[in-house]
Amino acid sequence: MSLFQVDSLSFSYRRVPVIDGLRLTIDEGMVIALLGPNGSGKTTLLKLLLGLLKPARGLIRLRGKDIHDIPRRELARQLAYVPQVHREAFGFHVFDVVLMGRMPHSSFFSRYGAKDEQIVWEALEKLGILHLAKRPYTEISGGERQLTLIARALAQGVRVFVMDEPTNGLDYGNQVRLLERVGRLADEGYTFVFTSHHPEHALAIADRVVMMQSGAIIRDGAPLATVTPDKLAELYGLPP
Repeated sequence: MSLFQVDSLSFSYRRVPVIDGLRLTIDEGMVIALLGPNGSGKTTLLKLLLGLLKPARGLIRLRGKDIHDIPRRELARQLAYVPQVHREAFGFHVFDVVLMGRMPHSSFFSRYGAKDEQIVWEALEKLGILHLAKRPYTEISGGERQLTLIARALAQGVRVFVMDEPTNGLDYGNQVRLLERVGRLADEGYTFVFTSHHPEHALAIADRVVMMQSGAIIRDGAPLATVTPDKLAELYGLPP
């Protein structure tokens, strides 16, 4: 069974079509890179995959179930969203930010236990950021914040990561470090769906590249066959 099955998906903002008749299948354990110019529908597609938006037409199935029939708490145990680099308003320690990932596994009135804390330590270690545990989230670098958010997603217990331009605003070194960590997790069978404006990132870690233009998929294939000068020129409206 496929992880995601997207069938005849359409969505509009204020009657302006953003995605129209899109079909897509994503299998477990794959790294999918979504490439395309601004306004092509990439971020909207991510929000639809997360169940944050409801399509005008069509259906998204997650492991065979309509995503909108899955309770939000159960969905949070299966999918994690990693946004672009952002800065928290409050100076929570990195450990506490990652601990928030355990919320879908606890009741409203319950406190986090030793098991939750152990899971957080393991997630920090897996991402190589144990040394940041007691640092305020507001005082670490953009790359470290992204690794913290991925650690929080790991603490949720999910196997599927949906990431919107995860390297946006990062310097080259932090981009490389982030991609290396994603690649290692992918080798362990985790699934990643991410948007990017960097074709070289798709070449570095993706199993498949999906090119979007005006709300439609115009290319879908292996990175080396898809990320070529002529196809990139067509995608971004550049001269051949």
